[in-house]
Amino acid sequence: QVQLVESGGGLVQAGGSLRLSCAASGGTFSNLAMGWFRQAPGKEREFVAAISWSGGSTYYADSVKGRFTISRDNAKKTVYLQMNSLKPEDTAVYYCAARLFRATMTIDEYGSWGQGTQVTVSS
Repeated sequence: QVQLVESGGGLVQAGGSLRLSCAASGGTFSNLAMGWFRQAPGKEREFVAAISWSGGSTYYADSVKGRFTISRDNAKKTVYLQMNSLKPEDTAVYYCAARLFRATMTIDEYGSWGQGTQVTVSS
């Protein structure tokens, strides 16, 4: 079972940037597709971005396209989420998740989850 630990969250003003990291341990990282999801207070958890095991395919929610970039470093067993032009509506707890091989946008298809990191965007 893979363990995931997110970091990099914090408080930022609207228009600013943050880079989230998710470090994996256990399992074979290069076999894992990775996803980022977020959950705002009072709302359901939603898909943000995903990347295939090779890094060759990436997927984004419409709300973050053009502003967020997902990437991975298999040698470091880490996936990143670069977030630019942040908006107050991006405020949420951000979670990374893993599944074997194929990246999807479906929450229920990811079996391993981190504890989350808080991102707060002030207006």
